[in-house]
Amino acid sequence: MDFPFTRLKGGVGAPQKFLTSAVSCGIKNPAAERLDLALIYSEAACASAGTFTTNRVKAAPVRVSQAHLRKGDLRAVIVNSGNANACTGVQGIHDAKAMCKAVAKPLGLNQSQVGVCSTGVIGLPMPMMRIEPKYDDLIDRLGPKNGSAVASAIITSDTRIKEIAISFDLGDQRVRIGGCVKGAGMISPSMATMLCFITTDANIPSDTLRKAVLECVEESFNRITIDGDMSTNDTVLVLANGASGMTAVRRNGKRCRQFRRALRWIMLELAKAVVRDGERVTKFVTVRVTGARTYLDAKKVAEAVCKSALVKSSWNGGDPNWGRIIHAVGYSRALIREELVDIHIGGKAACLGGLQAETPMDELRAVVAEPEFEIGINLNQGRADYTMYSSDLSPEYIDFNRSEYAYWKQARKDGLV
Repeated sequence: MDFPFTRLKGGVGAPQKFLTSAVSCGIKNPAAERLDLALIYSEAACASAGTFTTNRVKAAPVRVSQAHLRKGDLRAVIVNSGNANACTGVQGIHDAKAMCKAVAKPLGLNQSQVGVCSTGVIGLPMPMMRIEPKYDDLIDRLGPKNGSAVASAIITSDTRIKEIAISFDLGDQRVRIGGCVKGAGMISPSMATMLCFITTDANIPSDTLRKAVLECVEESFNRITIDGDMSTNDTVLVLANGASGMTAVRRNGKRCRQFRRALRWIMLELAKAVVRDGERVTKFVTVRVTGARTYLDAKKVAEAVCKSALVKSSWNGGDPNWGRIIHAVGYSRALIREELVDIHIGGKAACLGGLQAETPMDELRAVVAEPEFEIGINLNQGRADYTMYSSDLSPEYIDFNRSEYAYWKQARKDGLV
């Protein structure tokens, strides 16, 4: 990190005047006691910004939150795990709006000032009969030290919570920024598949915040992939309430650049955490493409390599198979010349000029045996570059994702299908 900061506890609850809470509703399983409904609330007025899935099949909460975000003044977000409320028709929209309304009234907000997010199984109606009785408890539990509970309530196939919070100097004022993310499967660029919530007590106008969020998402969450699948529910929401007492940040000024740098760092740390916690992954792989003629060519090559099932299977098996990497480079639709392509694995030459390098294979195997390593691909045709973060593909991933029958069985018991 290229600026001084102090780590804080509490994730999204760390910035001033942000309150959080989480409760257990048994959304996926009535017998389960895990947290699955959470609330983030700012006591002060907020500027807000966000990005959403580019999937043309969008979940009801995505559509509702997109509409509510147009004014850029969200002050609360209600989020659940266990059910995506996706492909649920008019009833799904009604349920998403009802969740916003239920917390807006007791908090003294307009319904449009509440964002709503859901994650879980697609195609099942929301079990509102288990959610509605919990609203009062959710409001009553709001407090400044429950950020980690939010991070816990939003996870699905994740194996651990993923949150971060820091304080840093923005000009002559100390400010805080905190965030949490969920995501482990269905992860692909183009607004990667996850839910992320970030709060800050910096004073950032909505238009300035919107631009910073778009840029930082492109440089973080859009740079990761696990299995190449894009969900229906992807959402990043950022709330800034100015509770630090600082004057407003001016667009394109020095403090704006400082804030953007911190926001990008937070998002990138959370994005990397998603890949490291990917469904049954064993490798975290950084793929750096350099020497491309254009930015788009570099991006095409990086995405082709990171999404290749053959390449990812090689990584899982500890096989430094550069042939699979260069074949993905070739079908990426980027303008490349085979005889110019260099590939390095962990800094060691595997392919030079499109041909086998002299590095002993045992040295390359030792690199890919590590849980984290880097693949460098130099196209030697220009100055454009692009970096992505990916994982291996394991047999356990396939086994884990073979069936969601149990969820549908419970839905039938509930009379929802």
